[in-house]
Amino acid sequence: MISIHVSAMSSRQDVRAISARISDVPGVQTLEADLAARTVQVTGPADPAAVAAAVGAAGYAVDRCVDGSPLPGARTGGDPVDTFATDTTGLPQATRTQVLELAEDETLHLRLGPVAKRIAGATVRMLAYNGSVPGPTLKVRQGSEIVVQVTNEADIDTTVHWHGLRLENRYDGVPHETQAPIPVGESFTYRIQFPDPGLYWYHPHIREDYTQEMGLYGNILVEPAEPDYWPPAHRDVVLTLDDVLVEGDEIAPFSRTETTFAAMGRYGNVLLVAGETDLALTARTGEVVRLWLTNTANSRVFDVRLPGARMKLVGGDSGRVEHEEFVDDVVLAPSERAVVDVLFDRPGELGLEHRTPDRIYPLASVTVTDGVAEPSLRESFEVLRSAPELTAERRQLEAWLAAPPDKVLAAVAEMDDPAATQATEPTVYACPMHPEVVSDQPGRCPKCGMKLMSASAGGRTGTQSVRGIGQMVGHVVGRALGRPIPHSPGHGTSPADAQSGHVGHHGHTAPHDAGTADGIEWEDDMVEINRQTTPATMRWKLLDRTAGRDEPPVDWRFTAGERVKIRLVNEMDSDHPMHHPFHLHGAGRFLVLARDGVPEPNLVWKDTVLIRRGETVDILFDVTNPGVWMAHCHIAEHMHAGMMFSFTVARGATP
Repeated sequence: MISIHVSAMSSRQDVRAISARISDVPGVQTLEADLAARTVQVTGPADPAAVAAAVGAAGYAVDRCVDGSPLPGARTGGDPVDTFATDTTGLPQATRTQVLELAEDETLHLRLGPVAKRIAGATVRMLAYNGSVPGPTLKVRQGSEIVVQVTNEADIDTTVHWHGLRLENRYDGVPHETQAPIPVGESFTYRIQFPDPGLYWYHPHIREDYTQEMGLYGNILVEPAEPDYWPPAHRDVVLTLDDVLVEGDEIAPFSRTETTFAAMGRYGNVLLVAGETDLALTARTGEVVRLWLTNTANSRVFDVRLPGARMKLVGGDSGRVEHEEFVDDVVLAPSERAVVDVLFDRPGELGLEHRTPDRIYPLASVTVTDGVAEPSLRESFEVLRSAPELTAERRQLEAWLAAPPDKVLAAVAEMDDPAATQATEPTVYACPMHPEVVSDQPGRCPKCGMKLMSASAGGRTGTQSVRGIGQMVGHVVGRALGRPIPHSPGHGTSPADAQSGHVGHHGHTAPHDAGTADGIEWEDDMVEINRQTTPATMRWKLLDRTAGRDEPPVDWRFTAGERVKIRLVNEMDSDHPMHHPFHLHGAGRFLVLARDGVPEPNLVWKDTVLIRRGETVDILFDVTNPGVWMAHCHIAEHMHAGMMFSFTVARGATP
């Protein structure tokens, strides 16, 4: 019997994906998976190395053999052995993103494959839908239905997930749960319904860490059936916000067999807006431009600002907000969306920017000409409208706020520290996020709650298998002693530099403390340990604590027509507390009720919510759509490290 441990196997979807691969291995006779123990047992004369390779091909890392004998080829970190291609030879050049208006029952042919694209002075290999990054923007009418034929010409199996849409379950794009993966060279046909107005997007749901980072995403604009649903605007501009990690003249390679950067997710060092590093926009004086913003990054939270123009928030994930409001900025976690009207009331040169507590990142330039926009919308821009359907929801929320939660879900992390048992010298413990925190005793960082990691006083560990972690902790100790680390993820400029006119662009600056006082990790300040972590050494979990105890795996069952109050707890008592964008697939939509007990001041229907470090968020889930659905953290690396589960919605009673 071959008995292996797969630490990231935390849902029925994982079991299906792993089982489908293992069953193809010659010599496998029976297969049994234990979700609680996260183990797989295989009988028959199969080669253990082939079984391990099959698990890796499904996108999961083999941790160890339960019986203690390591499987050949099993790894718990280190440098990737087999990576996806980065060569651009012979590839077509990426094209401009098209806007496609699709009528009822029209068929769209969506092809995904590799392209060459110019980014930050280098020509890099990316993946594209219909040749562009982002893929085509689809414009459809609320209540319509279209057909999408997807052909896979990439280098990995795929599906397409239609993010935020309450569509028929079998077209949700979850591999081994709602459909079989689309093999390379094959096609699959989706029928997509659009019941709700707003901004949505599409992306793969296999190895999202790789496929999304490489460019496979696109937007969907669902135009409302109600003619006055949105306030007046002169035109629409659709912008995706993304980042990519460029090293040398290529996007940093991805392992074929396992997800890396599991601790924090993969942060990029080059920012992309609508797929470009130097996007230039124009506007006329007095023009009202509607910005449709989607955060398509793996991990990065964006704080979007446009100094010198006036911004009005009018919508979010799934439609308009309860009360339109003037804002200075909009914070978007991965997969969140915002609809923002911008009034350019005077000519000049402006900049769309992303701000963190200590950096300003230029996103796009905006030239406002002295030509005057007609007709004038200045007067209507000053009007702050309310959404009657959400005003009606507000009247019902007092009882929900007072009621106990129906479900409680906790986000926690378990992070291995192999150096703790390998050190041959006196051990120093340090926080990768706050290098000034150094201790001779194990414990947690008083600033961020992260588990202190160990290294020998000389910054070394005992074995090759923990080389990356040991080196990183050595760098941390070095930073505490005033020595620089060799790789810094920072780019952009400090607010002080920006005010003095020293505004940089994409690249690197001196190391800085990203800061997590607001519960968001704006940057990856522990790059080396993050790069080395995999689902074998970093396990992210969603735990059902409804009954006051941990109940893995989560097994939620609802009925269409129900409303369910869910409490989401991002626990500080975790090896690495950090922010999580929590996403519920198309079983319904939800309203944020409260954050840390404070009622949400402005309602909007959502499918994704940012839970900051240590925060508790209450949501009201309006369950409408039967089927088997996913819930997960939308940091792709966290999802692959176990932060996901499936739940079931039964069909409601027929009226």
